[in-house]
Amino acid sequence: MAKNLHIIPHKHNVTLASRQKSNGHKSAVFWFTGLSGSGKSSLASDLESYLFNLQKQVFILDGDNIRTGLNSDLDFSESGRVENIRRIAEVAKLFQISGTIVLSAFISPFRADRDLARKTCGEGNFYEIFVSCPLDVCEARDVKGLYKKARNGEISNFTGISSPFEEPNQPDLVIKTNIHSKKECLEQLVSFVLPKILLNE
Repeated sequence: MAKNLHIIPHKHNVTLASRQKSNGHKSAVFWFTGLSGSGKSSLASDLESYLFNLQKQVFILDGDNIRTGLNSDLDFSESGRVENIRRIAEVAKLFQISGTIVLSAFISPFRADRDLARKTCGEGNFYEIFVSCPLDVCEARDVKGLYKKARNGEISNFTGISSPFEEPNQPDLVIKTNIHSKKECLEQLVSFVLPKILLNE
């Protein structure tokens, strides 16, 4: 696709460094990936509350919320999923350069899409967090009743059932929600995240 030569990106007078200094912390994108029911949204919500209580600028981008608004025009075909993640990565990048700590909670089943998200947000700004949980445990939880519908053929291209989930080869952090308690998982997250947003004076 040819680039439009008439599009000239706006240059902000307020720099990212100035925003981060004003906030008192660095901004970054923490990208949670894992099967439906693995605990991505729950952990991201707990982390958001924790950071917010520390007076950090933090915001969650969650799959269902994005799907009902920005990406409501996309289906769940492979091409639809690719475009879904591409758009989310661009939004995450905008939040990050605004000085916000972004918690992105999406299944994002394909490695290539997550690699593109990392490239979009930039090395040093992007951290992939694999919320690991066996399929049978996720299915037993079936928080939203989606696995049952997928098994019954009511949902097509469902990750883990009729569509693959490609586990990260080298995630920045692995959280095993089938082994550790919710409190322990949050403690692991906090220990990982806080050093990454520490502002060097």
